[in-house]
Order: sequence, then structure tokens, then C-alpha cells
Amino acid sequence: MKKFIFGAVTLACISASAALLASPYSTTLCQENGYECYHAERGETWESLFPNQHERDLVKRLNRVNLQLRPGMVYAVPSNLGSVNKLDLAPFPHHITSTGEKTVIVDQAKLAWGAYSADGELVNWGPASGGKGYCPDLGRGCRTATGTFHVYNKGSAGCVSHKFPVGRGGAEMPYCMFFKGGFALHGSKTVPGFNASHGCIRLFTEDARWLNQDFIDTNSTKIVVEKPGAI
Repeated sequence: MKKFIFGAVTLACISASAALLASPYSTTLCQENGYECYHAERGETWESLFPNQHERDLVKRLNRVNLQLRPGMVYAVPSNLGSVNKLDLAPFPHHITSTGEKTVIVDQAKLAWGAYSADGELVNWGPASGGKGYCPDLGRGCRTATGTFHVYNKGSAGCVSHKFPVGRGGAEMPYCMFFKGGFALHGSKTVPGFNASHGCIRLFTEDARWLNQDFIDTNSTKIVVEKPGAI
């Protein structure tokens, strides 16, 4: 694990030659106090670098990725990793004005979701990846619908897409939760640290399972999807 010191020249190099090796959130954190940044070396894995499962989960959440490490991939680590908890790293306020409904906020700029109790208390959060600006296989933009919704249908671990891949279908959407037409929150093995989907909101699969089975009630849990923007 090699420490990576960021400066203007370094960031320019990343944006020019290794954009896919660092999520926008990672590079942003690398310029802030309280975080140390590294680039992965050949043979390193999340498991080898962070054998403690709790710490490994925190680092992946912080960087908004569940992809396997690749050589050169940049990631940020809290300086106080051993003492921090999940909610400490949440990019959401710990309390919002209560509306009397459980609420899930999906912030596409922060690449994250936050779950609030009916009393307005933050109870959980995790990474999210919404729709990208343009999908070549569709020949058009494929942004996620934004606004306020309610989940109208939930699926199991075996949920799959009937549309993607285009012409075939069958893409895995474990623990899908549909909130508008074909738009859904669902688990994915590819949450890459930027908005990259066809319009659905990709989540870590364990997060999708928790939301689906332990938090979201059909037709009564509010889903607020905010517009993407600059981090």
C-alpha cells in the first residue's frame, strides 16, 4: 500500500490518464484534512489491505466503490479508521425535519443514499450509482428520474431486468425496488464511484437487501431522488 500525495499536477494526470482508476469522491477526499490517499499496487485486494471486515466496508463506502482493486486505483482512507463508525462518514445530516414517513434520499451528486426513520433520524447510508448522461446502446440519455416517489413493487434476490442487456434482458437486479416505471433501486456488483447505469440506482447488494427486507415498505416509504451535479 503506497501513499499517494495529491497536488495540482497529480490531479491533472489522473483526469487525463487514469480517470477510471479514481472515483470523483476519492480525488475530492484526497484534498481534505482527515484522509490519507493511496494507490493500489499489483496483487493487493480489499481483503489483504483491510482484513478487518468493518474497516474494509467503511473504506469501500467512503470511496463509493465495490469493484475489485486494480493496480493504480486511487482510494482514500480516514486517518482515524480504527475508531470511526459508518454514520460518522455519512454525507448526510444526522437529522432532518420529520414528515412522519420513513424516507430514503438518493443524492446523485454525492453518489450516496441515506435512510431516515419516520422521526427524521439517519439510520443507515451507502453508495449509489445512478443513470449516466448517455447510453450508446440506447442512442440517448439515460438519466435517473428525479423527484419524490414511493416504491410500488419489490423483488427478491433473483430479480432480473427484462430490458437489459438490450435485446436479451437478464441483467441481475437483486432486491429490486421499483419507484417509477422501470426505474428501481437494486443491488449490483458494479458500483464504480460515478453515475454509470441505464437509469436504475445501483447499490451495494447488502444495502439493497437491507432496504428491501428491513426498511422500505411498499407504497409508504418516501423515495427522494435528487439531481446529479458536480461533487
